Amino acid sequence: MTVETLTPPPVQAELGLSWRPGFATLGPAFSTAIQAQPLPAPYPVGVSASAAALLGLDALALSDPLVIEALAGSRTLAGSSPVATLYSGHQFGVWAGQLGDGRALLLGEVDAPGGPLEIQLKGAGRTPYSRGGDGRAVLRSSIREFLCSEAMAGLGIPTTRALAVVGSDAGVRREEIETAAVVTRLAPSFIRFGHFEHFAARQDVDSLRTLADHIIDRHYPQARAGEGFAGNAYAALLAQVTLRTAAMVAQWQAVGFCHGVMNTDNMSILGLTIDYGPFQFLDGFDPRHICNHSDTQGRYAYDQQPQVAYWNLFCLGQALMPLIGDTELAMAALEPYKQRFPIEYLARMRAKLGLADEQPEDADLLDGLLRLLAAHQVDWTIFWRRLADHVCGGPVEPVRDLFLDREGFDTWIARHAARLAGTDRPAAGLAMLAVNPRFVLRNHLGETAIRQARQKDYSGIAALTTLLSWPFEQHPGFDAYADFPPDWASTIEISCSS
Repeated sequence: MTVETLTPPPVQAELGLSWRPGFATLGPAFSTAIQAQPLPAPYPVGVSASAAALLGLDALALSDPLVIEALAGSRTLAGSSPVATLYSGHQFGVWAGQLGDGRALLLGEVDAPGGPLEIQLKGAGRTPYSRGGDGRAVLRSSIREFLCSEAMAGLGIPTTRALAVVGSDAGVRREEIETAAVVTRLAPSFIRFGHFEHFAARQDVDSLRTLADHIIDRHYPQARAGEGFAGNAYAALLAQVTLRTAAMVAQWQAVGFCHGVMNTDNMSILGLTIDYGPFQFLDGFDPRHICNHSDTQGRYAYDQQPQVAYWNLFCLGQALMPLIGDTELAMAALEPYKQRFPIEYLARMRAKLGLADEQPEDADLLDGLLRLLAAHQVDWTIFWRRLADHVCGGPVEPVRDLFLDREGFDTWIARHAARLAGTDRPAAGLAMLAVNPRFVLRNHLGETAIRQARQKDYSGIAALTTLLSWPFEQHPGFDAYADFPPDWASTIEISCSS
């Protein structure tokens, strides 16, 4: 396939970043060097000051016109060496074969105050792995990814970060003509399970080992000793990825986050939430909720996410088998998921309930609550926040009013009160407020910000960036952002199209 390459403009954009050897040093078997395709007349749409700080930058540095052009792919960022990486993967449970960065460019790796970070442009044009696509991202999906990356960071959930969104009036054809945008993303690594699956499928053991060694040396040095796995570093790597993934998915479930497209090529080897496409935070609690309109079989429904994560880890284990060399060791490395996930999940749900210690009846208390919430499809975020307010000393009526089955709720809340007996309830309530967010990125909030942005009004994005960066705070004057979704929110359909 022929891909148009463009000579970068002679004037480069400077951000004063210290670049270092990174993924591109692995060689041409892993990526293809290619320049971004410029977007005409780019303009800033959103910026994250906290993500900029990760690079040691002031957000104002991103307002430089040359930098905006660089983040749109219209100019070279000084020191960068763009590449598109190669991977494969399972999509909706089916082997999809070779995939790769079809619309993302890895600019390289830089030194940052908290450790090295990779910088990536998403939507920067065609690559050798675009598979007939245009390599672009639209403004709609770019805003959603930008906001959700920062929302997850504000919730304390491991995630890739979004530095900025730049837009252009250039048209992009999807179901209709939309305008283009580019998201600048940050992560210690963008390597996915699918990178390993690619080389395993090709029986390229040398490249598979090179990739695994790169990840171990950069991110999992403790795995090198192979402790607990007969000195097998690759089994130890799998075990560490398993533990991180279990903890991440437990956090998703606790906040009611639905990823929507948990393909193996959308699973981070570092246990980060990556690739925000058809995601959603639950409104009314429905364990079988499917947020992805393209997911006709419900493979990635909310209550299926823990099992799908394990299935994806099993695929990773299969990919690493040429290096591990022992099926029993590989299965032993996956086994901790079955213990870690429920431990992590129950710990987070106890915290949401204000329970500072563990009691045998806690699982039953939680199960009874979840059944009540599901029976009435009670709003997930509002319920937990109101419960925290009640434990802090507020009236019970705002919580009770969420349920049609008042008698069932009264029985449950009495059990909860008995469980808290003897504890400092105000202190427990304050602890609950610190883990039950007031603000999450509901679909209708994102959609409203998108509609404003299409009119070149970015105030909604700026407001959400602030609220979602500190989601546990009250933020007086922004009550509407924490209210029930409007009726029209149920008509929003989010699919894999972006």
